[in-house]
Amino acid sequence: MTRTDFTEITHSAVIRQETHGWRAKCLQRLIRLDMPVPRTVSLSFAAVRAIAAGNLPDMDRLLARFAPGQLLSVRPSPQFPDWGGPGALLNIGMNDTRHAEIAAAHGEPVATRLYLRFVQAYAQHVARLDPELFDAAEPCLPALQAALHDYENEMEEPFPQDPALQLAEVLRSMARAWEGTSARLLRQAKGAPAEAGLGLVVQAMAGGLGADNSGAGVIEFIDRVSGERRITGRFKAHGQGREALENGADTLYLTRDPRGPSLEDHSPEAFGALVRHGEIARAKLREEMQIEFTLDKGELAVLDAVPVVRSSRAEVRVAVALAEENIISRDEALMRVPPRALADLMHRQVDPRAPRDLFARGIAASPGAAQGRIVFTSSAAQASAAREEACILVRRETTPEDIRGMHAASGVLTERGGMTSHAAVIGRGLGLPCVVGASGVRVDMRERSVSVGGRVLREGDMITLDGSTGEVLAGTVPLLEPALDESFRTLLVWADARRDIGVRANADTPADAGIARGFEAEGVGLCRTEHMLFEDDRLLVMREMIFADTEQDRAAALERLLPMQRADFAHLFDIMQARPVCIRLFDPPLHEFLPHTREGMRGLADALDRPLSEITRRAEALSEFNPMLGMRGVRLGLTVPEIYDMQARAIFEAAAAVGGTRGDRVVPEIMIPLVSAVREVEMVKARVEAVAASVRAETGAEIDYRLGVMVETPRAALRAGEIAQHVSFLSFGTNDLTQMAYGLSRDDAGRFMSDYVKLGIFSEDPFQMLDREGVGELIMIGAERARVARPDLTLSVCGEHAGDPESIAFCRDAGFAYVSCSPFRVPVARLAAAQIAIAGAR
Repeated sequence: MTRTDFTEITHSAVIRQETHGWRAKCLQRLIRLDMPVPRTVSLSFAAVRAIAAGNLPDMDRLLARFAPGQLLSVRPSPQFPDWGGPGALLNIGMNDTRHAEIAAAHGEPVATRLYLRFVQAYAQHVARLDPELFDAAEPCLPALQAALHDYENEMEEPFPQDPALQLAEVLRSMARAWEGTSARLLRQAKGAPAEAGLGLVVQAMAGGLGADNSGAGVIEFIDRVSGERRITGRFKAHGQGREALENGADTLYLTRDPRGPSLEDHSPEAFGALVRHGEIARAKLREEMQIEFTLDKGELAVLDAVPVVRSSRAEVRVAVALAEENIISRDEALMRVPPRALADLMHRQVDPRAPRDLFARGIAASPGAAQGRIVFTSSAAQASAAREEACILVRRETTPEDIRGMHAASGVLTERGGMTSHAAVIGRGLGLPCVVGASGVRVDMRERSVSVGGRVLREGDMITLDGSTGEVLAGTVPLLEPALDESFRTLLVWADARRDIGVRANADTPADAGIARGFEAEGVGLCRTEHMLFEDDRLLVMREMIFADTEQDRAAALERLLPMQRADFAHLFDIMQARPVCIRLFDPPLHEFLPHTREGMRGLADALDRPLSEITRRAEALSEFNPMLGMRGVRLGLTVPEIYDMQARAIFEAAAAVGGTRGDRVVPEIMIPLVSAVREVEMVKARVEAVAASVRAETGAEIDYRLGVMVETPRAALRAGEIAQHVSFLSFGTNDLTQMAYGLSRDDAGRFMSDYVKLGIFSEDPFQMLDREGVGELIMIGAERARVARPDLTLSVCGEHAGDPESIAFCRDAGFAYVSCSPFRVPVARLAAAQIAIAGAR
């Protein structure tokens, strides 16, 4: 090794984050800001790699940088703080001689405490001995002697007394720990490259030993949860490192506090200096920092500074505040906030400070927190809502029949399912906290119980769902309310000024449209009309239509549905106020509208005044082996054309009515689902145009509309050139397209998907992040062929992938006009789109 193996950190030293790590560079910045940082030496990534290979620097020359007998600490310095690294090791250089010297100056208990701490840490982290051997309850001289004796017995040699040897072994241990397989995998999971380097900093231990104003502490200048400007932290008399974070004797609050003594009273001059240092660090380091410090008889030393670990709501508030004070740019503020963090602000959240009684863990399918009593049926959920009593709907898996119960519940837990299962998709659309595919959970409908292992909860028991983490907690836990405050709104205004791809919302009901408007969606990119038909009054009429014996009876039922659909569409157009609204014609198989239990069948028989045997027989006749690939979408629309005729009429009559009332023209977008052949499009297009002509003649209104196709079958993507000649837009439904491209059931894939990702078969769950190589290629083929046939065609994505940042980047690269996602994911998409545009401009 050469004389550049290590560098003392000074104002002018050559210290770079990409070669020495973030901590070394941060300490240099603190020194340049004239903060009282103890003498520190930095070892570069290259030096640490050499140490791991057995090539140590000149230890005598390194120690010569410090005063004789100076105790030292070693801390990790990877390129970024999130990449972790081995823990800090303090009091290097402590030995029998220094124990006697410190005992003479400060008393035996102080010296013993320092020596014992070092022996314990060295034995565990350097010699790799059993921690239980060195876990002394109280630091005292007999405990120290026992620890030294146990070390000698285990290692067959006395505890090392040479400071140079101690430091060399600490450096070697930390360097090799970084290169170990488990550490490598852990940091790769945090986004670090496999070859990421580690720097180390060797720093003089600063005081904390004196009898008076001496000790160690940490200070922060914001509340970690809310982001509000507020001084927090702790100081521990006679402490070292971050011991102040552990409550106990001699622990002081930072500011004056009725709960106990404070540093502000104890050492006002040091407290004032810390406040000044914090303000300087915020302005010059452009970040809210946690400062670690020591006092030695009132003399302040700043040991370290790290960004404050904070909640999503605090992250947003801090980024906006720094930008508004011109400390950082608006673009940097936008780039600092992870898009998914916004989901935490839009929903209630489990207070991170609260204790948790974990019952089960599943897939975090819809963010937010909810708590209530367990119910197992939709009717029970509706009954709870009628009593104004919060409940959590627990099911093996939900079906369209459960939508009313989901509306009534505060949250949903399912035993089965994945990110695009029915419960997940509907939950995100409703903004309903949802945990699906809960590992190990068993739902017993007969016993009305849910169990994990030997633990059982029953109907009426209280639980809390954390849809942001996938945790199911027993009992109630304190919750934080949504934070749609000025900082949230400001950040999104800045995002809209930077993004260059549109963001619409999937809104199935007027209520969804209202939420979408509140989140500034640019329109409705997908209205799934069937969801309007699951309300009680409409559901019975739908079932009458399904069980109609003649075309006349079916037409009569549809005639009763017409004003209901017309009213919904009119409300939708009115809420969106001239923003585009894309309405998908009826898509699901008819069996989804039928009850699935014998009790439900009996109720339907009563409602329709038909024999139960007939109801059961007709329901069985409608069942399919694979209904998602059966009689649904355009196939149902062509087989029972009266359904699409009714919906088209409802759309046009609503557009005419709203346009006449507001005095502006409403141009609805009508989308045909599950197309696989151009002839399907031609036939639906002819019938829709016939209905439009009829409404024009009847109302005298100028009826205009745009017709498009939802591309969700591989064949539609491959034949997009032919299809494009008959439509104005193509919207890729990536949920079904992924399902069909992979041959995976999106409702069942959650059972094995995590295993597939762990085994490296899939890099990510393709239902969460768009598969660029397979599904993405289908989309690009379809888009290219469609553009050749019709250059003015509008292209978009309206699957759940539209709320995923990586998938939005794909859509932007492909030149799509917009993405459309669940209403509560609209802010996430707006921020992600802005970040993609900013990154692309750099």
